[in-house]
Amino acid sequence: MSAETQAIRIPEKIMRQIRSDSQAALHRAQICCNSNETVQLSCIDYRRETETEFGSQLWYFDAQTTDERNRRMPVFGVLEYSIQYGLHVLADDGVFDSLAQRERFHSVYRRGHLSPSLWHPGHRWLALGVLFITALMLFKVLPLFLAA
Repeated sequence: MSAETQAIRIPEKIMRQIRSDSQAALHRAQICCNSNETVQLSCIDYRRETETEFGSQLWYFDAQTTDERNRRMPVFGVLEYSIQYGLHVLADDGVFDSLAQRERFHSVYRRGHLSPSLWHPGHRWLALGVLFITALMLFKVLPLFLAA
């Protein structure tokens, strides 16, 4: 099995913007900004702009930061850009504590949405509530019908 990769040439101006946006994402996540250091930037997904639709890029960044106890800890981020008429517009960003959280973001990005699950705790509570109200109404209304 061979890996299909293609080299894309990113202008230095765009790379500065991406570095700046990664620092801004860390700042918005309220991570101590004076000790942040972006270690790695990588383009994960690149959809070229066509005549009929805008393009997009998804970038991962890894950073090292210090917590309130001055311990070094890794953080993992993602930047999503929309490419409109050759301009990179930041569409979404996120900073995560673990790789698993970032991969979940990537899976939602690929699919376009989260699929609802019937086993979600909120759905179970809703079903339980509907059953409870139905049973209550049957015990309240059923004797009235039987008496008539």
